[in-house]
Amino acid sequence: MAPVSLQSIVKEFELEVVAEYGNLEEIRISVADVTRPGLQLAGYFDHFGPDRIQVLGNMETAFLDRMESKERYERIDALFSRGIPCLVLTRNHEAHPELIECSQKYSTPVLRTHLPTSDFTSAIVKYLNVELAPRMSMHGVLIEVYGEGILILGESGVGKSETALEVVKRGHRLIADDLVEVRRVSDTTLLGRAPEIIRHLIEIRGIGILDVKELYGVSSVKMQENINFVINLELWDEKKTYERLGINEETTPVLGIDVPSITIPVRPGRNLAIIVEVAAINFRQKKMGYNAAKALTDRVFGPST
Repeated sequence: MAPVSLQSIVKEFELEVVAEYGNLEEIRISVADVTRPGLQLAGYFDHFGPDRIQVLGNMETAFLDRMESKERYERIDALFSRGIPCLVLTRNHEAHPELIECSQKYSTPVLRTHLPTSDFTSAIVKYLNVELAPRMSMHGVLIEVYGEGILILGESGVGKSETALEVVKRGHRLIADDLVEVRRVSDTTLLGRAPEIIRHLIEIRGIGILDVKELYGVSSVKMQENINFVINLELWDEKKTYERLGINEETTPVLGIDVPSITIPVRPGRNLAIIVEVAAINFRQKKMGYNAAKALTDRVFGPST
């Protein structure tokens, strides 16, 4: 988990810099949460997290407005002295002179946004949850098929990129080819994207590098997508017995999450693009409660009790 620079947050949310001291790039945020320091301005600092972004909204600003200048300075100084990374004023509130004075004293940046407090806090927590999530890089291809994020894995040369290109031609979208950056954004959710340097590019042996967005338009690519399903491609092994009914359900562990998966054997003559499409549809059916293999079993042996 790599901390996020305050400069990146300023750029992402187009924050106005009210006061800064040449340290926006050096200040790093490592906690995916924010604090509205109302209790702290009242003097209560038990369980206070000084490493969080501090946000002042309507209530906190009105509370400070009611104080005399000396008291206001003491309350703000007590907050800044804890070593907070920055303070953000929402709804374009003006910074009190005492706040700017404390900002200068501790070299703590003061930022401002026009957004309401609830909108800003929810947006930045969501952003930080993604940026600070545990991550790994995987050799594979990530595509979106019928709204499902499908991660295709397999040995080099098995046909992952060719399959993805054919799927894109059929109206679906490419997220990443060759290298997929995977982030665990919650206990049940994985998010995949391409490294910026190879975004929208795909490599086809014998042809070279192709820009999918330029070839098929902006609707053929996507910046990121949840990983809902894994397809493992492997060369057909005559000695191996492959699943034929789909009764046994497989999973592939990714960053501690068991993702539903299937293994597809590859050999000449198999249309992998159609198989991937059908696999995506079948996966959605199972999520909605219908399992064709179970329905067949019930027909043959009767409903299970």
